[in-house]
Amino acid sequence: MSIKPRIAIPVPTSFNHDYNQRSWPQYAAAVERSGGEPVKFALDLTPRAIADLANSCQGVLLPGSPADVNPQKYGQEPIEATAAADLPRENVDELLLQDAHNLYKPILTICFGTQMLNVWRSGTLVQDLTVMPVNHAASKVAVAHSAAVLPESLLGHILTAESASRAEAPEQDSFLRLPINSSHHQAVGIPGDGLKVVARCPQDAVVEAIEGGQGSGSAHFVLGLQWHPERSYDISPSSKAIFDRFVESARLWAPRPIHTSVA
Repeated sequence: MSIKPRIAIPVPTSFNHDYNQRSWPQYAAAVERSGGEPVKFALDLTPRAIADLANSCQGVLLPGSPADVNPQKYGQEPIEATAAADLPRENVDELLLQDAHNLYKPILTICFGTQMLNVWRSGTLVQDLTVMPVNHAASKVAVAHSAAVLPESLLGHILTAESASRAEAPEQDSFLRLPINSSHHQAVGIPGDGLKVVARCPQDAVVEAIEGGQGSGSAHFVLGLQWHPERSYDISPSSKAIFDRFVESARLWAPRPIHTSVA
């Protein structure tokens, strides 16, 4: 039997216990069902404790949150619609992202986690989407709209035929269409360094997925989703496939060899 890879998952917020109680177990269950071992990261750990615990993990999953990323981190002042920042959560995310990027560990980010990934990679966010024609905050709806996914992307290769279809006129539109849920009022603006947009909402072009690992090729799994596949694990084969690929990438992860050069 193969060893279950350990997946680091921060507690979603430092201020909303009820939200944490509802949401963290959903991420943990999806990881477990795909063959991984979820590892909870409290937000009051010291940087040393975070580093020590991260050393025991082979992958990082950054979950959603009702907070918003501090806009000053991407050169903007907060607008009225922007929620308060959660600095303890941001600190843990940044330390986990640094560890995962340094060691090429697989990274899966969801909703707020994707926004953190993008800002950490020097990208920007759209602070409020309420003026857009699609209700992206429709959190109670199982399928809010579709995402148009680039078929040649990492995400495009993961999606299953059962839940992602091609356009009726592929010669005019080669995107895969994936029905998704939606529970956010912010989104990626300018993609961060090394990240590329691989999915958008077709009605208003809001970014729905980004990807891009370290180095060349697809050796480093880094995928950021704006929707919540952990909530649709049972009803969408593609949601299960996303977690399956992420956990399998963590299982196959091995520390990169350190090469020393002498001038």
